[in-house]
Amino acid sequence: MPAFLLLVEDDLDLAAAVKMALEDEGWQVEHAANGETGLRRAESGEHELAILDVRLPGINGFDLCRQLRRSSNMPVLFLTARASETDKVVGLELGGDDYLAKPFGMRELRARVRALLRRASAQPADEKRIRVHDLLILPERQSVYRGQERLPLTASEYQLLLTLARRPGMIFTREMLMDTLWETDHNTGSPLTVNVHMRNLRAKLGDEPTVSRYIVSVRGIGYKLNEEPR
Repeated sequence: MPAFLLLVEDDLDLAAAVKMALEDEGWQVEHAANGETGLRRAESGEHELAILDVRLPGINGFDLCRQLRRSSNMPVLFLTARASETDKVVGLELGGDDYLAKPFGMRELRARVRALLRRASAQPADEKRIRVHDLLILPERQSVYRGQERLPLTASEYQLLLTLARRPGMIFTREMLMDTLWETDHNTGSPLTVNVHMRNLRAKLGDEPTVSRYIVSVRGIGYKLNEEPR
């Protein structure tokens, strides 16, 4: 079955062009023209990915993502004219997985969507569960548990943790982690996106800036997972 995508965009001309470009790739696309309708449809659980404009009538894209994250880890791609670094950080900290600024090329949009879908659906059947610290990582379910608690990680946060947990103690540069997240020939990632996803992941693990039990920042290089709990 082709992936079912949700596009929330109030510019009808742009929405029609985006919908056509994505459907040419073989995906099914549902369009919502305002935030309220977009949130209602996003919460239905029927879609594999949501593409959200930020400046929407009613509920804006940031608020839509914030509310969606209370019940869903579906990948979210922000598609907006608000291209400042501050806006990017806000969107990613609210749970967005990626950020594409207008104007953009349809080829790049398709590459971003393809990478997010691949990341969300990747289930290596031959990879065994991983125990590190007090965490249990189940690759076949794309889930992480601490005791009986399932941690509410997004697909991007899960992929970062899985990458680090496969090689505890190894330092991963931001460029290496970008390759892990996007796995594409197109330059779709950025160190900023990696940094924000990593900050969100560490917060969910309970790491603090001064006490890094799980993930350590290696200044000027990247990140590593502690080999022993602290």
